[in-house]
Amino acid sequence: MPAMDPLEHFLRRAEQLLSRVESLLPPETQAPDWEQAQAFRWQKRSGRGYLHAVRQLAVIRLDDLCQIDTQKQQIEQNTRQFMAGKPANNVLLTGARGTGKSSLIKACLNQFSAQGLRLIEVDKEDLVDLAEIVELVANRPERFIIFCDDLSFEEGERGYKALKVALDGSVSAQSDNVLIYATSNRRHLLPERNTDNATYRFTDDGDLHPGETVEEKISLSERFGLWVSFYPFKQDDYLDIAAHWLSELGCTAAQIEAARPEALRWALQRGSRSGRVAGQFARDYVGKVINSNG
Repeated sequence: MPAMDPLEHFLRRAEQLLSRVESLLPPETQAPDWEQAQAFRWQKRSGRGYLHAVRQLAVIRLDDLCQIDTQKQQIEQNTRQFMAGKPANNVLLTGARGTGKSSLIKACLNQFSAQGLRLIEVDKEDLVDLAEIVELVANRPERFIIFCDDLSFEEGERGYKALKVALDGSVSAQSDNVLIYATSNRRHLLPERNTDNATYRFTDDGDLHPGETVEEKISLSERFGLWVSFYPFKQDDYLDIAAHWLSELGCTAAQIEAARPEALRWALQRGSRSGRVAGQFARDYVGKVINSNG
């Protein structure tokens, strides 16, 4: 066998080395098949993010969400403006747990998906990839809501600054076909401490001004153009929501009326009269009581 030419030997060795290096690198970001799904989840593999199609969506309608009519109107109107290409705001939904914050966003997707609305769910720790996500969808004809559920930050988390940049509309994170909808149990997305109060100061004219620590903690929330607040339900509100879900599950008016005491006991045991608890009661009650009686 003839001896290998030194150049040929070098090139072969270089090719083998490149092959090994490429196997260690994360794959390039690939756009999904946009026809597969209406919702996507940003996930990581080998350090590289990609959009995973969510084929099984939670089927919930705006009409299923009871006792939050004002909040529904605000979110639906903002989303309608967005879908029409009109000015619309990023949205922060805050307040009591189980009152329909996340469900409202999912219901909006069901309402407007036929018009081209798509949803991308992003976990808090992946918000550092927001600019990459926006760039991936910027030239698509669809309109996208980036959905961040149960959002809150500890001081120093990288996602905090990435979200601020996106909400400010920097050159790297601005697109007319993207809005950010986030839910949180607290209005200010960073933890608040008693020591923060020490940074407030009075000026000569008697005005009270927050210090830099407090300003930083409220600055992210203020970057959302629309704030929508949710409040704990009263007893009658809770019973109305339970009645709605019982009706959806096939109960008669008489069965719904008979279920009221059980619905109240269920809420007492859970320590909450939220919409989530009402839905859980309805499924349990129909499954155990109604169906067992034929």
